[in-house]
Amino acid sequence: MTKIVAADKDPVAPTAGEVARGKAVTIGADDEAWEVLRTMSTHKVRRLPVIDGHTRVGMVAQADVARVLPDPAVGDLLEALSKD
Repeated sequence: MTKIVAADKDPVAPTAGEVARGKAVTIGADDEAWEVLRTMSTHKVRRLPVIDGHTRVGMVAQADVARVLPDPAVGDLLEALSKD
């Protein structure tokens, strides 16, 4: 919100673009679960938009990864996401 107020804009109705930070991180629809794990760990995010070309086709969350990957991999992901 600081960014909105500093720009003399209405803090009650900011757009997503106005409050977004940094570059968007996405995952491809055909990428494997291990790539999702790597991307989440690298960028320290818990959810990723899934894209097919330039079209968003869904979202993948940390819980989705936890259901399909072996327990040690999920533990590594949770540890990576918990660090600052």
